[in-house]
Amino acid sequence: MAQGIDLGYAATLPSKEAVAYFRAKGAHISWNWFETDADVHARSFTAAKVARLDVLTTLQAEVQRAVDEGISQKAFIRTLTPRLQKLGWWGKQIVVDSAGNAEEVQLGSPRRLALIYNVNTRVAYNAGRYTQMMNNTDTHPFWQYVAVMDSRTRPAHSALNGQVFRYDDPFWNTHYPPNGWNCRCRVRPLSQTRLDAMGLSVSSGQDHLSTRNVEAGVDKQTGEVREMPVTTYSDGTRTMTPDVGWSYNPG
Repeated sequence: MAQGIDLGYAATLPSKEAVAYFRAKGAHISWNWFETDADVHARSFTAAKVARLDVLTTLQAEVQRAVDEGISQKAFIRTLTPRLQKLGWWGKQIVVDSAGNAEEVQLGSPRRLALIYNVNTRVAYNAGRYTQMMNNTDTHPFWQYVAVMDSRTRPAHSALNGQVFRYDDPFWNTHYPPNGWNCRCRVRPLSQTRLDAMGLSVSSGQDHLSTRNVEAGVDKQTGEVREMPVTTYSDGTRTMTPDVGWSYNPG
């Protein structure tokens, strides 16, 4: 029997919307993760330091299977390890990028595959949830930010736990989860009746969002400093800035 996607908060098979979201993605080759804009990340499957299409499509196909069937992280790594080793994409190697520059890089490893699994399944799950919730805004127009309240959750993410915004609030354009590497946050839809029963108030991102460009990384070959926009939410009580490269809504 297929095991549930390892999202920490979801132990069931993914929704049809999550499956459709990932299936619609094309393949995009990039050397550094910060070379790819957020909108391209939302539309394409990409993995840093993958300069070969056969490797990228192998990774993409297995992530798709994980999303389709709810395959666990452990099974994902176990299946891909020998296949990537056979393709020669494993361990530390000297690799020549698309510009002809040589660089020692970490290719496949259990840790790297765990990151690829976590990022892609969580994004697909949340994008699928976004589609579901947008289809029910007439009855559930309020969305509540939910963080996993344990020792691994970043304080800024914990600070947003329980905050409620309308579905069309600008907050969700830049702070719909995941909001960073290994972020486990999610969103819960609420009706007016449920909102009142829980005694919750509705926040607004209007006038509390600010965007600036920050350094995302440096191209080792050219020395070029790459910047990406990040958007901070600050209401005077709590402040939350997604990781660089994550200020976007995957849905």
